[in-house]
Amino acid sequence: MLLSVVAVVYLVAPAAADRRKAAPGFVLTDSNGAAVNWASYKRKLVLLDLWATWCVGCKVEIPRYIEFASKYKDKGLAVIGVSMDDGGWKLVKPFVEAKKMNYPVVIGGEELGKKYGLEAMPMTLLIDRDGKIAVSHAGLVDKAAFEGEVRAVLGEGAKGTAR
Repeated sequence: MLLSVVAVVYLVAPAAADRRKAAPGFVLTDSNGAAVNWASYKRKLVLLDLWATWCVGCKVEIPRYIEFASKYKDKGLAVIGVSMDDGGWKLVKPFVEAKKMNYPVVIGGEELGKKYGLEAMPMTLLIDRDGKIAVSHAGLVDKAAFEGEVRAVLGEGAKGTAR
């Protein structure tokens, strides 16, 4: 899989709830062999991170997502990491353990990448409580701006606009 790394992405406001498209579903296996089924995340805001162990920007973002997973868990945020490494668990599992990733990590592939329009890594999406893509970024995101987007989409449920 040939992908390029993008240095910085400028963030924009989340898409209006009525203009969002449904996120593609998936069932992938975590490092313990357990199925991670996209359907089980209904009613949560999902931060979906497509990354690779060789990706410099990914290594910058992963600690942020570890922080967000803890900080916003009680508000309904779930983080899922999708490694796009070709090396499989032999390569990915030691990386996940070294980083102490506190959220489910699965291994994706070219088919999943195509479904999400993956052209560069890292690629980060916020999927609202209705399973629709509110935000999609390719490349390294600004932490403060992205956290603002997370909080904005989390707040939609409180206001009743995206539940």
